[in-house]
Amino acid sequence: MSDEESTEYETLLCDDHEVVLIDCGPREMDVILAVRKVTGQSLWHSRDLARRAPVTLVGGLSAYRAQSAVAVLQGVGARAEWRQEPEPGERTAP
Repeated sequence: MSDEESTEYETLLCDDHEVVLIDCGPREMDVILAVRKVTGQSLWHSRDLARRAPVTLVGGLSAYRAQSAVAVLQGVGARAEWRQEPEPGERTAP
């Protein structure tokens, strides 16, 4: 196995992805319930998160779990994406 293949394999297994809610869309209550499902937080806290969009909902997920969470959110009309978490101390664009 080449170094490139092993690096790709490691990247896929790392639990360093986050789910970002970008916009609730027109179905706010459905998105709040989806946020609750994804985060496991209370309804009140989920509503607060949804209304503060854009916001990071959860982090430390595998790529598969992050994609699944985004699919749940997009299924109710939200704009959401998953991305790799930055390394500690690494700057992100504002």
